[in-house]
Formats: sequence, C-alpha cells, structure tokens
Amino acid sequence: MAEPILEVAGLEGWYGDSHVLHGMTFAVQPGEVVTLLGRNGVGKTTTMRAITGLLAKRQGSIRVEGTETIDLPPHRIARLGLGYCPEERGIFAGLSVRENLELPPVVRPGGLSLAEVHALFPRLQERAGSQGTKLSGGEQQMLAIARILRTGARLLLLDEPTEGLAPVIVAHIGRIIRQLRERGFTILLVEQNFHFAATVADRHYVVEHGKVVDMVPNAALAANMEKVKAYLGV
Repeated sequence: MAEPILEVAGLEGWYGDSHVLHGMTFAVQPGEVVTLLGRNGVGKTTTMRAITGLLAKRQGSIRVEGTETIDLPPHRIARLGLGYCPEERGIFAGLSVRENLELPPVVRPGGLSLAEVHALFPRLQERAGSQGTKLSGGEQQMLAIARILRTGARLLLLDEPTEGLAPVIVAHIGRIIRQLRERGFTILLVEQNFHFAATVADRHYVVEHGKVVDMVPNAALAANMEKVKAYLGV
C-alpha cells in the first residue's frame, strides 16, 4: 500500500482549557474519499482545524505526504498541497464570484483554470458578476469548493459540504466529489449525513469523544448500518 497522503496519530487538541481531541488516529491514502462521521460536538471540525494548523493548541503527529506538520503554521501547511473548505464557506462579501475565484494564491502547480472550474460548476459562470454573498446556499458551497481547486491543492478537506442544502444540490455536490476523485484528488470529508457519505466515500471513520472508535469500508456499510446508526444516534 502507498504511503498515506495524510496520517494523523495521537492527535490531542484544545480550545483554551477545553480538551476536545483525545488521541485522534487515522490515515487517508492517495486518491481516496474518506469521511469522518459522528454526532455534533465530537471533534470532527476541530480535527480539520488541527490538520490545517488553525487550532492553536494541539499536539501529536500530523503528516502530509510524509512531512510532519504539527509545529508548522497554516500557510506552510497549505503549501504542502492542502486545501480547506470550512463549514461557514468563507465567501468574500465584497467580491464578485469571478473575483472570489481569482483571489486564491497558488500553493502548488496544477490548479484548475477558470474554464475547468466553469466546466465543473456551470452556474458559477452564469453568476460570475454577482456578489459572492448574494448567491444561494448551494451556489456559495460550489464557489467555496471551486475556490480551493484553483490553488493547486490535491488534498481537500471539506467540512459539512451538504449542510442545509436542497436534495438536488446535495446530489450535484456528490457528483462533483466523485468527479474530483476520478481526477486524482484526495478528499477528507466531515459529514453527518451518512446516506450522502455512502454515495461518495471509500471508507468511513466514526468519531466519538474526540477519537476514532471504528472504521467501516463503504462496501461494508450496509452490513454495519445498525451499528453506524447507533453511533450517530439516528
């Protein structure tokens, strides 16, 4: 098996004095789509923030393509080829859709051109002159994903990309994730909707109380559905 593109081991994390991550350990192979499943508040987003360096207080090991990043600042981590799409999307309110897409820095060669982005997200071409925050929720999510594709990042961290979106938009986001996988991107996905996760992911890590408690291959998800539902409280 190839060396993991992302390897997290014994990761601890805090917000101030609040200890949130308790030994998170998992790995993602190149070209995989992997989800972190779990209820609200178990540490999934905190794990994303720790990987990107945005969590100030963390310890353990986080390796990106073999490089230890636990002591690196966010801009150094990004330049290893990592792109982060937060749950709040982070659209720049004063910029148009086109300007939002032109703004991101190049962290590695190979970022998608505007033409390639528009081929994946035709709606963004139609709304190119619109103010970013005037878009619908689904269009903003498309813009947030499209923006990190411009940077050259090959490891994408997507936090709740389907949250609050209409089923037709959720289905479109799913198609985009599958297309990105086919193009060789690696994706770590935080998701509560395991029905959606099952349509895009290769494997699922179940998180409880700030640590991974189980791993379920997607091919075995149906056979383990009752166990997964118990983990998620559904």
